Amino acid sequence: MSENRSGAADGPACLQIVPSLETGGAERSTIEIAAALVREGFTALVASAGGRMVAELEEAGGEWIAMPANSRSPATLWTNARRIRDMIRVRNIKLVHARSRAPAWSAFWAARQTKVPFVTTYHGLYTARSPLKRFYNSVMARGDAVIANSEWTARHISSEYGSAPKKLVVIPRGVDLARFDPARIPAERVRQLRADWGATESDIVILLPGRLTRLKGQLVLIAALQKLAGESQRQSVRAVLVGDTQARSAYEQELQRAISAAGLARNVIMAGHVNEMPTAYLAADIVVSASTQAESFGRVTAEASAMERPVIATDHGGARETVLPGVSGFLTPPGDSEALAQALRKMIAAGPAARAAMGAEGRAHIARNFTVERMTADTIALYRELLGETAADGRL
Repeated sequence: MSENRSGAADGPACLQIVPSLETGGAERSTIEIAAALVREGFTALVASAGGRMVAELEEAGGEWIAMPANSRSPATLWTNARRIRDMIRVRNIKLVHARSRAPAWSAFWAARQTKVPFVTTYHGLYTARSPLKRFYNSVMARGDAVIANSEWTARHISSEYGSAPKKLVVIPRGVDLARFDPARIPAERVRQLRADWGATESDIVILLPGRLTRLKGQLVLIAALQKLAGESQRQSVRAVLVGDTQARSAYEQELQRAISAAGLARNVIMAGHVNEMPTAYLAADIVVSASTQAESFGRVTAEASAMERPVIATDHGGARETVLPGVSGFLTPPGDSEALAQALRKMIAAGPAARAAMGAEGRAHIARNFTVERMTADTIALYRELLGETAADGRL
């Protein structure tokens, strides 16, 4: 047994490495797995550049290790690799799990030098237009186990590399049904948030969560809202764009110009980052995920469904698994503002009771297939399988 920085003895440790702990699905999964590792008696280490979610990690019992894991500089990658290698030896690390390409290269080199299992998770889809980019992406398929966060992602991995990695495992992203539970959100909190958004009780609130980037489809939603038939219908709609600018001020200004040009200044609110997303989902009547490029899982559709909200999502990627068309929501072609407008008209016309029924179907679907408990249990089982193989070699 080794000693950590406080002088306490370390138990067997697992190291996850992710570029930052600011916001996003990979970051949320990292913290959830860290909490599960702690419950299972492991030491849970996370190397990253840090961010607002570090406090959550530490509250879950994990330990943050500051590292410029968000850098793509070759010199930094080599420095990080040497540091991870030394950390593996000193901190009794038995497995390394990388969740993004740049830090995966550092983790891969360190894991191979120390002969510990190396795991990767595809949280996104990596396309390559050149042999060099294909090589760069290939580190994500070099794990002793490669986790795909949806069946769609697994098919993409197999297609991209011509054959599946030696151990390709589908472990879908999970939703914390205790956190995303409509029953635990006070009605007054929901009313207050709607009021903050300028929505009356009778208004239809359409929520589009996602960082402010063109790929999330905010412009598609703005164009769809402009197409809604009848000025009276538009007057009753409040669309809320929730998400960080992440220094994309030019795109934020483009959105503001598009809102103004469409005559929607009174209808569309740019709310910025929202910490309490369960309340935000519950404050909406309809949730939209308008991503123009396929998302490997699509956290928004799963979380919104868990909060019993009907979803309109783009018909590609993981949304095809989390949304039941005509049952829990609708799917529309990527970038098709007219199709999105038609789906919004249909959802608005359906009325509160029909929307509530769709929301209930959505939560039931998520509860059956996409819980955080299932994700963490399957991931820990995979870790144990790999560690068992290591034990057989006398290295555990």
